[in-house]
Amino acid sequence: MSNASATNGNAQASVKKKSQIADVWKRLCRNKTAMLGLVIMILLVLIAILSPIVFDYDNQVIKTDYSSTLQWPSAAHPFGTDELGRDILIRTMYATSISLSIGVVTVIVALSMGLILGASAGYFGGKVDMVIMRIMDIFLAIPGTLLAICIVASLGNSIPNLVIAQAIASTPTFARVVRGAVLTVRGAEYVEAARAIGAKDATIIFHDVLPNSLAPIIVQTTLQVASVILSIAGLSFLGLGIPAPTPEWGAMLSSARSYIRDYSYMCMFPGCAIMITILALNLLGDGLRDALDPRLR
Repeated sequence: MSNASATNGNAQASVKKKSQIADVWKRLCRNKTAMLGLVIMILLVLIAILSPIVFDYDNQVIKTDYSSTLQWPSAAHPFGTDELGRDILIRTMYATSISLSIGVVTVIVALSMGLILGASAGYFGGKVDMVIMRIMDIFLAIPGTLLAICIVASLGNSIPNLVIAQAIASTPTFARVVRGAVLTVRGAEYVEAARAIGAKDATIIFHDVLPNSLAPIIVQTTLQVASVILSIAGLSFLGLGIPAPTPEWGAMLSSARSYIRDYSYMCMFPGCAIMITILALNLLGDGLRDALDPRLR
């Protein structure tokens, strides 16, 4: 009898969870701007996946062709060519995979650290909370871009170091969001019930607390990807991001700024790529925030 009751309880919980997900999806679908952001992001992800497969990195992405330098957009080169004769369309599309992959990996690393620190601070409280959050406050007192510049300048100019720098700069934001979400649910009845049956703190945090705190974390993750991509572009523009000749939107803008007066297209297309990506992520993040907000149901 007890096994049957447990089975029924699990089935009801599964149905309820699917119903909640379907409800969130319906509300998201009603938000036209959020769906626009989602469609753009799907297209960008497809470009990011297909570009390394379709284009030859050595012969099409980074190979110089001095006979085709500084050509305006045409049928042969829809986005024109740069000062080294490289096709800007190919480089812009290939840079999509670089920027998105670094942005996603960076946010995953920062989110992992932020989950541990924020969940520990919010769940245990007291001295643990005070120590962790004061350390996070110290990092938050330093502008994220300045902190990333210092880290990259110290460790060297490479993709792994850029990920480390951006992850460290993004962790305090995640820690505060996770802490706030955990504080709202740590006194719930199901948490008290888990404590009463002797569940370990780690089990309660990852099995009961965090799954019920996902809404603000998901929204912050989406918005943070946009922030990281923009920050990476800024660092590359300053010469501290993706090392040449790997294409990256910020680095492409940096190399094109000397030609902006006579060859404005060199700046226009990488700049539009950054703008469209950030806009899509912000639209999607705002839509998710509205869809996941229980007050708007």
